[in-house]
Amino acid sequence: MNSADRKDTYTGKHLCDNKLKKGWYRFEGDAGTRMPTTCVNRGKCGTDWSGWLKGGHPTVADGEVRRKVCFGASPDCCKDRKYITVKNCSSYYLYKLGGTPGCDMRYCGTDSP
Repeated sequence: MNSADRKDTYTGKHLCDNKLKKGWYRFEGDAGTRMPTTCVNRGKCGTDWSGWLKGGHPTVADGEVRRKVCFGASPDCCKDRKYITVKNCSSYYLYKLGGTPGCDMRYCGTDSP
């Protein structure tokens, strides 16, 4: 996942990840380096309801962990949710993702820790 329209600072387009094939993904390049861990404003990341990681990123020692991705915006930052697997690979994170619950939802990237 490396396109600029996935980043938490991007406004425009209305895309969705509801048909994303299940697999391991990494955020890099213009999309940022990881998923945000706080609510993202509505209309960012190229969609209406941006996906953000609730529960934080794991350490390398944690191995693969189950985390919740929330889709929403203030005041309902977790309008919908999906559970994923996350792994810390030391210099980057891997996310086992699949399709989102709806077409107005998309996984978001950031450079913020």
